[in-house]
Amino acid sequence: MVEGELRRLLDTRPLEGELYRPDRLLKAMRHGVLNGGKRLRPFLVLETAALFEATDDTAALRVAAALECIHCYSLVHDDLPAMDDDDLRRGKPTVHRAFDEAAAILAGDSLLTYAFDIVSAPETAMPAEAKITLVNRLARASGMGGMAGGQALDLAAEGSSLSEDETLRLQAMKTGALIRFACEAGAVIGGAQDADIERLGEFGAAIGLAFQLADDLLDLTASSEAMGKATGKDAAAGKATLASLHGIDWTRQQLRGLVAQAEDILEPFGERADTLKQAARFVAERQS
Repeated sequence: MVEGELRRLLDTRPLEGELYRPDRLLKAMRHGVLNGGKRLRPFLVLETAALFEATDDTAALRVAAALECIHCYSLVHDDLPAMDDDDLRRGKPTVHRAFDEAAAILAGDSLLTYAFDIVSAPETAMPAEAKITLVNRLARASGMGGMAGGQALDLAAEGSSLSEDETLRLQAMKTGALIRFACEAGAVIGGAQDADIERLGEFGAAIGLAFQLADDLLDLTASSEAMGKATGKDAAAGKATLASLHGIDWTRQQLRGLVAQAEDILEPFGERADTLKQAARFVAERQS
């Protein structure tokens, strides 16, 4: 569903009010989005919306696709020579390698702004108050207090020694913020009470940390072929991750604890949350 929606949204035909969609820019955007990936964040939007029996699947799907546009924009920019300088993403050439740096920057810029277009558009049918809430939370999750700020901290950490608290804050911003938003967004779309939105946010925070710990573990243990991107780059850049500081066994123990925490958070929802519990286990146990 998400893949189909992304393809539809990134079609060559301009939207109403758009003059034209430059062909090369659109190809670069599609290269950065339609190149595989787990689609974890949109999956979480859809599943948390379903938890609250959201009446309009289309609205949830559009918000899910918008969130994936922001996630993919972040990968396009992270791969640039000025940042992580990667040649491969999901087993394929990164956007700046397949096109050029200028195209990658503009593709990322366009995906970021398009995400807010998608959420705020009339086709995303939900109450105006819910839309404003989503736009505000998404802006904060992706901006200087969230993902972009986390990337800034990550770049500044190269060759330096962060404390455990500083590392946790960096990870909560760079990786956790969008995952937390995904879980909160579904609850907002489903018309959940504030307490339940906060509960789903706590679930998102737990699996967001698990996702990053699993990523750090894979950077130490997995091959580049399995990951579809270079591994061992944290150590090469002098970045001390929690996995490298405490070791593989400690990291795996922490992952088990985070899964248990995530499952406990979802306990009030009973069997309706079984798929989300499975998602928590997937995040912690993934091999790529």
